This record gives sequence, structure tokens and C-alpha cells, in this order.
Amino acid sequence: MAAITSPQRPAELARCRVHLRPRTWNALLRTGMILCDLLAINGAFIGVYMRNLAAMSADGLLLPSDPQVALRFLLLFNTAAMAIFTLNGLYEMRRGASRVDEAFKVLTAVSLTTVIALITNTLLPEFGAEDLPWNGDVLVWGWMFALIGCITLRVMHRWAVFWLRRHGIDTRRVLIVGAREPGLLVWQTIRRRPELGYKVQGFLSDSAAIGEIVAGLPVLGRTAQLSRVVRATQADEVIIALSGRSSQNLIDIISLAEDESVEIKVYPDTFQLITNNDVSIGDLSDLPLVSVKNAALDNPWNRTLKRCLDVVVSTVLLLVAAPLMLLIAAAIRLESRGPVFFLQERVGMDVQPFWMIKFRTMRVDAETLGTWTTPNDPRITRVGRLLRSSSLDELPQLINVLIGEMSLVGPRPEQAHWAEQFSLEIPRYMRRHKEKAGLTGWAQVNGLRGDTSIEDRTRYDLYYIENWSLLLDIKIILRTIANLLTGKQENAY
Repeated sequence: MAAITSPQRPAELARCRVHLRPRTWNALLRTGMILCDLLAINGAFIGVYMRNLAAMSADGLLLPSDPQVALRFLLLFNTAAMAIFTLNGLYEMRRGASRVDEAFKVLTAVSLTTVIALITNTLLPEFGAEDLPWNGDVLVWGWMFALIGCITLRVMHRWAVFWLRRHGIDTRRVLIVGAREPGLLVWQTIRRRPELGYKVQGFLSDSAAIGEIVAGLPVLGRTAQLSRVVRATQADEVIIALSGRSSQNLIDIISLAEDESVEIKVYPDTFQLITNNDVSIGDLSDLPLVSVKNAALDNPWNRTLKRCLDVVVSTVLLLVAAPLMLLIAAAIRLESRGPVFFLQERVGMDVQPFWMIKFRTMRVDAETLGTWTTPNDPRITRVGRLLRSSSLDELPQLINVLIGEMSLVGPRPEQAHWAEQFSLEIPRYMRRHKEKAGLTGWAQVNGLRGDTSIEDRTRYDLYYIENWSLLLDIKIILRTIANLLTGKQENAY
């Protein structure tokens, strides 16, 4: 689809600009925690090492004269530390995680890091590199101060996060599905722990009357109205706390939540009913919940891998394509007056609006003559027809990819009013907006572009989101390049 109108943005999308996305806050807070750990570990071992320099010299340990020896060891040491801390689940950013459990994980991670550091330093001479001399005091005291430092800085980080949440930062708008005993238990637990940053908007219930106040919270709608209530409240998370429901009914309710860009958690009373979802146990204070994982890219490290691929490939392609883009720009200006680029507001991840960049392929007054692109559209210029048939008009979107508004691979972005319309007509459509919009996608390389079935495109997009892998991204990129070079651009007009 290639609609070109720019209607008024819906009020709900305009309000989204005020707050950073939950994922953005998650990433910032996770980065802060990583920096705390690196500061504690490096500060402990470097401080103890410097403190023992004189003693090691007296024992006959010769210090290396080349500073690269220490830098090489620190690089390996920090890489191992981050891998070990990550594998121990210390960067999952669970809001209700136990401090005792976290301390034990830190103990394990620091101990393993110390052992790996010792092994790494011992093996360096086997690979022709100089090792770093140290003694038992450095290991023991370094380990102890690293452990104390990590736990201390993590406590300070937790306090800082709690302070931010009390001031309305890093909060989560929550809906509770179920206003009976399970739902009330969830609400009471959240109410006792305001530092967790949950802002419960209300209940959805099939037993209580809409508008009724239950335990201080309003009943906002029926379970069948979950999608509408999520959009109306701009909820970030849905907690399903029901009992006595059939497995199919529960799955139907989860599907309604999956249509929106929200996290879904289920009270464990219904855990045994979920057999077809990848789940992980998380804590809400002392109350365990089950997180329904909706996509492979929910994993922050998968998102980091994808972002690294985006930055590297988009940078290389922009450099390689720069001469061609200059020629295209010149051809557009020679054929018709007007801007070289066409900017149009689209919505991407979490329904956030952004300006998508393309080469202009239509007359300047095209918007006044129609809103939908069709085969042999008279508004398309001669240069524009060539650019569309070859998809070269999409090249400027590499800039969107480089600055992080889009990804190389993902669902194609739509205008706000089309996204809103399709979300009402097509089941699970809004799940496309759980990830960044893409320059190309699984639907596009399979010929679903232009005036083709939105239902079919949605199915392909959801398959991509739920089965993402770095290899799949590379496969789609290579198929896109192959189609571009061979001219196999189906439905490109």
C-alpha cells in the first residue's frame, strides 16, 4: 500500500510523544546497572592491584613495561564479566525481584568472573601474549571488594529507580483482567509496593458492572473489550487474574491483549492452562506471575544484535549508494520542480509516529488528486515510475534505519489512520507494532507489497516477529538485494 495523505494524527498518538517508551526506559536503566557493575569490578581489582604493586615487586614479580598488556587483560576481563553477569540473569530488570536472590546471583557471577580472569591470565603466554603478574592477595581482596561494590552499587541503583518511579518516571500503566479474588490479590500486592512503579488503571470484569468501583478501582469494561480499553488507557501491561475459565477462553483473552503493544502476565492460578506459549516466571513482590513471551525480539540481547546489524549494513549501503542517490536526486529535479525527498508521517514500534523519507516519485500536487497508489497511476512521474519499479525510491529510508527510527527488516510502516482502521478489521494486526518498522520485510520479499491483501501481509509479518533470528534477517536482506538486482520487484508501482 502506498497511501500518501497526511491526516490529523489521532489524539492518542499525540500523547505518546510525551513519555519515553517502556523499552527505552528499560534500556537506560539496564545500561546504568551495567555501568555500576563495571565500575565495581574494575575499581575493586584495579585498586587492589595498585595497592599491592610494592609487595609484588618485593616478591620478585616483574611488572610489564608495555601498557597494552594491562589493557588487553582488562578487555578480556570485562568481556567475560559481562557475559557471566548476563547469563546469570542479572540484567533482566524484573521489577519485583528478590534482593536476596539477586545477591546470590551476584556472588556467583563475581566468583566465576574471578576464576575466569585467573584462567585467562594463565593461558595468555600459551598464545604468545604476556601475562599480568599478581599474587593471592590481589585475587582474594579483589574478589571481596568487587562483591561488596556490586551489591552496594546495585542497592543504590535500586534506590535511584524507586525515586524515579515515585516521581512518575519508568512507571507502567497496568490493567487487571478479573475483579474477583485473584484480581483483588494482584491489586492489593501492587498497592503495597508503590516503589515498583505500577499505575493500575482499573479492572476488566464480566461479573462486576462497568463503572462500579471495586477496592478503589473502576471497572473499565468487559474482557471482550480488552483491546479497546488498552488503547483508551494507553496501558503498557495487562495482568490476567482469572479462575474457573476454560483453556480456550483464556487463550482468547490473551489473543486480545496480543493485538496491542503491551506486555502480558498471567496469575499462576491459570498457568497450567497455557501450553502453547513460551513463558518465564517473574515476581511481583511475593506474588509470582507468568510472563507470556510474544516475540524473540523481547530479548534485549537479540535487539542489540539486530541494531548492530542495522547500523553496520545501513552505513555501508549509504556509503556505497551515495553516488547513485546523487544521480537520482538530480534526475528528479531535472524532470519536475519540487523537493527531491518526500516525507510522510508513519507509525512504527509501539505506534510511535516518525517521518519516513523517500525519493519523491509523484507530482507535487499528487495529494490533491488521490490518496491510494494504483497500477499506471497518472500522478507518478517518469523518473518516479522507474524508481518505484526498482524500489530505489526507498533508499533514503536507510537514514531512518541509521538513526534508529526503523530497522532494515520488519513490518512496513503505515500511516496512523490506516493502522487504526486495520487494527479494528484484522485480528492481531497491532502485534506488528511490537517491533520497529522495516525498510523491507518477510511479506515484501514474498511479493506482498503495493495493493495486496493486508490480511496476508499481516500473517507474514507476524510469522517474522514470532520466528525472528539474525539468520532470517540476513536471508531477507539478501533476497531483497537479489530482487533489486534482477528486477523481480513484484507489485512495485
